[in-house]
Parts: sequence; C-alpha cells; structure tokens
Amino acid sequence: MPEGHTIHRLAEDHLDRFGGRPVRVSSPQGKFSDSAALLDGQVLDTVDAHGKHLFLGFGHTGWVHVHLGLFGKVALGDTPAPPPTDTVRLRLVSATAYMDLRGPTTCALITAPEKQAIHDRLGPDPLRVRDDAPGQDPADAGSDGEKAWARISRSRTTVAALLMDQKVIAGVGNVYRAEVLFRHGIDPYRPGKDLTRAEWDAIWADLVELMREGVRNNRIDTVRPAHTPEAMGRPPRVDDHGGEVYVYRRASMPCLLCGTEIRTAPLAARNLFWCPRCQTPAPA
Repeated sequence: MPEGHTIHRLAEDHLDRFGGRPVRVSSPQGKFSDSAALLDGQVLDTVDAHGKHLFLGFGHTGWVHVHLGLFGKVALGDTPAPPPTDTVRLRLVSATAYMDLRGPTTCALITAPEKQAIHDRLGPDPLRVRDDAPGQDPADAGSDGEKAWARISRSRTTVAALLMDQKVIAGVGNVYRAEVLFRHGIDPYRPGKDLTRAEWDAIWADLVELMREGVRNNRIDTVRPAHTPEAMGRPPRVDDHGGEVYVYRRASMPCLLCGTEIRTAPLAARNLFWCPRCQTPAPA
C-alpha cells in the first residue's frame, strides 16, 4: 500500500497536469460511469491529500475520493493517450496529459460534507503541516503533533502499532514506522504511554522532514548522510521499493550501525523490522 508521501506527490502531479483545465472524464471499466458523466468536461480546480486519501476537486459537482488500497495503481502520461484497457476505473484526459486509475479500494464522487467526515476520522498528517502553517519549523509543528501525542501518551498499545493506526497518524506506513523508530532508538514494542514527550516530539519532527523528502524525491530515503553507500563504502540497496533504509526489509542482514542481525515479526498486520541492539527496550 502506498505511503502518504506517494499520495501527496500524486496530488501535486494532478494539479500540475490537470489543474485549472477542463478534462474529459470516463470510466472504461464502467464502475464509475455515472459519476464520470457528471464530471466530463468540467475543470479540475483543486486537489487535496490527507494520509492515504486523495481528493480531486471539481467545484460544486464535488470531489473524487480515491484510496488506492493494496492494489490500486495510477498511471500518468502525456497525450495522445493510448487506448484504455477494460481495467481502468477512471480516466482523465486534458489537452496535454492523461491519467488512468486501476484497482483502487475507493473511487467515488462525494460531497464536501462527506469529504470533511473523512478528514475528521483521520489523525494528523505530517505532510499537512506545511499547508496549515506555511514556513513553520517542523520541530514547532505543535498543533498537529499535539493531537497525536494526546492519544499516544494514554495508550498501552505498542508504539509500532500506533504509528500504523491512521486514526492516530495519517499517512505513515510500514516503511516509515520501522525507519523512524530505528532512527530514534525506540523499541517498537514499547507502549505508547511509556514514550517521553521529548521522544515523541523528535519522532514527529522527523516524520515531517522525512516525508517531505519522500514527496520531493518520490522515494523513501531514511539513512543519514554518514550512512549512505558512498559514505560507508557499501553497495547501494537493490529493492523494488528503492531508497536507502536502515531496517525495512533487511531481516537477517547486519545492522548498518552495530552489525547485529535485523529481526522481523508480524505486528499490526504487517511485518515489523528492527535492530534489537540499537532499539533496546526502555528500563522497567
């Protein structure tokens, strides 16, 4: 499932390619045909993203709400668009670009109140900090980080599970949760209530910065400059997910910092990765 940086990058790409222009809207698969007919020829005037939810705004007609889920894919390209396949749920075409959406969990035309209801049930998104407070230092992103802290600081649930709970923090997925916990030496099985406020503030600020980098580079890189392949004289990572990481999908490999074997175990329906030495449990 794509993490939040991918959805925010898609929002930027849609605005760049289609924003302020009339678009042809169709549903070759047929499941979105009625809504596509209402939108066809209208102007895409705004986009929004919150966590793993993408919203395409078409004025008074409403918002196209997209959640890719595990299998959804977006293909963007320049016109002329190729003939669509019958798996395309939604196609947008402008004079210069096209977009094909396949296999999403959700693709629905919704009203502004319905969109707000989705925002209301989601936790704060580290990538919306820049929208709500332009120019704000990530370390001072208080209001959003505070909302998450209010839930985490009272919870007996593990911090690794809390980071994946979209009602607590929106947009963080399996890669970011594993990597941010490693970067701060936090045992993933520590209960949320046992985090210190300083630890949480550092985690939140780091998520803001790491996920912004993810949007800019369109990939997840989490290693610090001293631990890049060039700095350490090691081969670069070879993985379909791309990006340089400390622990994600490195089970049984040596930790880049201490050499201890990276462990993995299922947690919150996904495989967790961590270093048992660098992320030692807090004293009882």
